[in-house]
Amino acid sequence: MAEVIRMPLLSDTMTEGVIAEWHKKVGDTVKSDDVIAEVETDKATMEVVGYVDGTLLYIGVEKGKAAKVNEIIAIVGKAGEDYKPLLEGNGGAAKAAAPAAQAAAPAPAEEKPAAPATAAPAADNGALEQALKDATVIRMPLLSDTMTEGKIVAWNKKVGDAVKSDDVLAEVETDKATMEVIGYADGTLLYIGVPEGEAAKVNGIIAIVGKKEANIEAILSAEKAGSAAPKAAAAGAPAAAAPAATEAAPAAAAADSGDGRVKASPLAKKLAEEKGIDIRQVPGSGDGGRIVKKDVDSFVPSKAAPAAAPAAGGPAAAPKVAAFAPAGQEGYTDTPVSQMRKVIARRLGESKFSAPHFYLTMEINMDKAIEAREGINKVSPVKVSFNDMVIKACAMALRLHPDVNSSWMGDFIRHNQHIHIGSAVAVDEGLIVPVIRFADQKSFSQIAAETKQLNDKAKNKKLQPQEFTGNTFTVSNLGMMGIEQFTAIINPPDSAILAVGGIKETVVVENGQFKTANIMKVTMSCDHRTVDGAVGARFLVTLKGFLENPVTMFV
Repeated sequence: MAEVIRMPLLSDTMTEGVIAEWHKKVGDTVKSDDVIAEVETDKATMEVVGYVDGTLLYIGVEKGKAAKVNEIIAIVGKAGEDYKPLLEGNGGAAKAAAPAAQAAAPAPAEEKPAAPATAAPAADNGALEQALKDATVIRMPLLSDTMTEGKIVAWNKKVGDAVKSDDVLAEVETDKATMEVIGYADGTLLYIGVPEGEAAKVNGIIAIVGKKEANIEAILSAEKAGSAAPKAAAAGAPAAAAPAATEAAPAAAAADSGDGRVKASPLAKKLAEEKGIDIRQVPGSGDGGRIVKKDVDSFVPSKAAPAAAPAAGGPAAAPKVAAFAPAGQEGYTDTPVSQMRKVIARRLGESKFSAPHFYLTMEINMDKAIEAREGINKVSPVKVSFNDMVIKACAMALRLHPDVNSSWMGDFIRHNQHIHIGSAVAVDEGLIVPVIRFADQKSFSQIAAETKQLNDKAKNKKLQPQEFTGNTFTVSNLGMMGIEQFTAIINPPDSAILAVGGIKETVVVENGQFKTANIMKVTMSCDHRTVDGAVGARFLVTLKGFLENPVTMFV
């Protein structure tokens, strides 16, 4: 049964996408995980995956041409199948399909026509056909390249509520960030498939929106039967998601959901916690009284009554040692693992136990780097940190040692011609690595400005997929926390990661004389499949030369 592939919503500001390349042509056989096209958006060039097996029957947009979000760009089905009814009125029975917002590998909307490919009787087929015309299935979208499931943080609508195509239905926690799911369908919320706090696999049904009389049981039964139709339940499609931090929801008033849970966006809750504000006291201006970022920013807490002064006491009695009485019982707290923490555990576990790590440590005299930084910051429009200098030095060293700027691909080694430096950032939920692209070509000031912007985005969960993917080498710096030396686990798909310690004043011997110097220790973890010991050592020698004599980075 034919399925419609639509132009997905790949960023919160996207209105259309340009087909940069078709990887398949009409008549080609495609698999569910095949990349069928590349789409250029206002943010980046992304890959479109059809998520359906069959034959490419139709291409609706030529290479180099643009298509609006939600416009049909291709149809996949059985060879020789009549797909033309799907194009009537921009989709016929498939008219309610919606795009899926993704990270790294986009998940476009899937769509099914009237006749499902099941062994059900004709009467059941007719009921399913009508149900698919009357309702839109909302599925768990693929929101990052490492995502396998998403946890429902909050439902902003309940069954029976009227919803509009731009309403935020739910908030989903992924391994990278908390995102808002938009249904892109008008109607009534007929069904919620995943309770708050529980997870759903990518492409699993999380909700159904449509006419009140829609037969949702027919759709759910077909899904459970594992038929071809309910993969996207015809009119259904993965919901589009936009970063929760954008707070694009319209304003409204009030706050409690009725069950004791405060209706607030994740960003609003985080800001309230950081500012020490009781979120329950903040009036909400979002949809249905939902509290959003601007409500917390503008909130002025009322002055609390002063605490009562302690009662005056007489002279203290002679101290006695009281018998110990435990204040409570033994216990522990189990904290559910966040999506980000799950992926960190999986990816770094795979890296540590599959990549043969070895470690190289070197001391670097930072005296001249300290002097150079003082001079740089006198003329730089932004403050340049030592970490910015390390990133620049690593990028320039990689240019001279391309074997380190590589990736193990199983049957071959990929030598990257571009240099993208990942800079690890700790956030409450774990660790994320924003990427400074073409770092070798950027000045200290440009690296400093970009690093600050990306770090702020990371801490506020505003990073876009293209901002935390594509690294070819990673820097992890704990020096600002007083750590002198440590080792780091390689960040896939890199071949190496540099662990940077703090700068410490140390007594050294120079020309037989004792003197003090500002020493920084760095340890590089290398993947022995791609980087040999001598290769890694030569890289560190070059890095040491750049940092001990920073003027060489300007030549």
